[in-house]
Amino acid sequence: ESLADVVGTAATATLLRRAIKRAAAQTSWPEPITVARNGLDYEYRLPETWKQPGDEEAIGALRIVAAELRVLLVELTGPVVVRRLARLAPFRKLGIDFNEETK
Repeated sequence: ESLADVVGTAATATLLRRAIKRAAAQTSWPEPITVARNGLDYEYRLPETWKQPGDEEAIGALRIVAAELRVLLVELTGPVVVRRLARLAPFRKLGIDFNEETK
């Protein structure tokens, strides 16, 4: 939601699709992550196994997606948007740091 507040929902969906595609090339996931348009909104579907609390595989995959998203955001917006995402507590809680290049 924070990213969509800055760049809009369509751009957010596009950026996430690209980041997911780049991350998927580095790892294998049992089910795909999907981003689908539903009217004026977008729906994001995660693998069912990722919905289990404390799933380290899911957290690791999310870190990879976040790292790819960071690269795309820095290329497009510079450090402004990644700084905003880095301030979000849910990412920090999972050890996802948008301020550092983790690739």
